Amino acid sequence: MFDRILIAYDGSKGAWEALETACGLAKLSGADLVILTVYRHHAMLEASLSMVRGSIEPGGNLDEMMRQTAREAAEEAKSHAAGVLGAEKVQAFIRNGPYARSIDAFAREKDCDLIVVGSRGLGSTEGYMLGSVSHKVTSLADVPVLVA
Repeated sequence: MFDRILIAYDGSKGAWEALETACGLAKLSGADLVILTVYRHHAMLEASLSMVRGSIEPGGNLDEMMRQTAREAAEEAKSHAAGVLGAEKVQAFIRNGPYARSIDAFAREKDCDLIVVGSRGLGSTEGYMLGSVSHKVTSLADVPVLVA
């Protein structure tokens, strides 16, 4: 049925449910599971806030904090999926860029034949309704997209 399934994972409750669905499908079909966590480069306003060192470690910056958070989310998902499918069936990656376009491009790059996304993620205004990242992925992708 499927050979390689991409799960877009951001650490949200919806993404966890989508991960569970993707693991189940991968187990049923014997597919490999590819986990992708996308983080977005901060805006100029956020860059100006990086000068405020109260919540940022000395020498740190927002990009590095976002990258680290993405790494942790990807590792969390990989650890869980490896427990279900076996470590040899699971890979995890992080990418920086626009969410939907990064997911679509990565699915093409890794030759995935199914993309699984949560219906709502961690995004502020983008997470309030279907029609944001998950909707955009469905319109960009040339493979089936399961919105879980």
